[in-house]
Amino acid sequence: MSKTVRWRSAALPIASTALVLALAGPAAASAPAATAASPTADATAAPDASGPRVPATSTRRPVGTTSARLVDRDRPDPWRPDTPTRELMVTFWYPADSARGAHAPYLSAELSTALYGTSEPAGVRTGAVAGARPEPGRHPLVLLSPGFGLSRTTLTALGEELAARGYAVAAVDHTYETSVEFPGGRIEPCLACGQEGTDPDFGAKSSRARAADLRFVIDRLAAPGGRGPVRGLAVDPGRIAAAGHSLGGAAALEAMAEDRRIRAAANLDGSVWIPPTGLRSRPVLLFSAQLGGSPEATGNWEDTWKRLGGPRYWVDLPTAGHLSFSDEHWVVDALGSRDQLPADSGPGLFGTVRGDRALAATRAYLGAFLDRHLLGRPAPLLDRPSRAFPEVRFAK
Repeated sequence: MSKTVRWRSAALPIASTALVLALAGPAAASAPAATAASPTADATAAPDASGPRVPATSTRRPVGTTSARLVDRDRPDPWRPDTPTRELMVTFWYPADSARGAHAPYLSAELSTALYGTSEPAGVRTGAVAGARPEPGRHPLVLLSPGFGLSRTTLTALGEELAARGYAVAAVDHTYETSVEFPGGRIEPCLACGQEGTDPDFGAKSSRARAADLRFVIDRLAAPGGRGPVRGLAVDPGRIAAAGHSLGGAAALEAMAEDRRIRAAANLDGSVWIPPTGLRSRPVLLFSAQLGGSPEATGNWEDTWKRLGGPRYWVDLPTAGHLSFSDEHWVVDALGSRDQLPADSGPGLFGTVRGDRALAATRAYLGAFLDRHLLGRPAPLLDRPSRAFPEVRFAK
């Protein structure tokens, strides 16, 4: 897999296949993919105590979490035109009133099998309390969009960190762009997988569909009277940002271009499929791995950079790979299966940096960006090289 293809969001089904082999070992190569699932484990069930844990957040603030099914009855599904509504699953993380209670599972064994061909990732332990009462007050909101072919669960470590910093976070599964589990154990497959290699407009179509998903989630969270999907969670409609990994990063920019309520956006190593317009003076963070890996991929961001009229930042982690901005990297490291990757794909997927180190950098720079532009806090990390992260460099 070339570095150019690795950079592009459309290549992630290939990346996911390699990850299946990495997680499950050689036996997974002949194992059939899951096509159906039994009812999922209860959302408050205790995860396997022997599995790796999501790395601790940078603050001691307790984090709560819950997931919800949201239905947009005013929009047909972009991947199933015969379906008159758009159905989404969203995970929320938020500052909690208390750290007491059972921690939420990372994902169910059934969904893990559908995504990876093995239930082993279901043993990952999270740091968020399932169904915890939200901390009082209105919280700035951050929307998260995962890479194509990847689950919203791959943004768990990032979601927990942002919630521990005081943000309400909503990570969206874009139905039919990955396997998605709904209440009752129903798992919808990735209908769009395969189209990315044959449809030249696929990236733009997905970016627009995802942007509509994100805007709908804002509508639900900012509903009048505090009747949002999470009881007791209030968001500040004047402090909203969008961020995403890979194709999710392109969607975050497109969502901000379409919605004035989004005040800042961050793209974590994703090609931009629609030239950004309408952003005006709003800030953008670009965080890349290996500067895109090729002149073509770098040129995509160079063109984007020229179109940004507000505060803009482009930082690069030269030792990272495309999946280093998601949980995929540190989970593979924690499970000790990185050495099982095909030799020609490992560097493009994960680079040479440790997964926990890549996560620390992603958390720090995205957190600094949001703190500056949503909360008005000082963020010197964005202004100059840091001794705390000597491996990160400023591309611009």
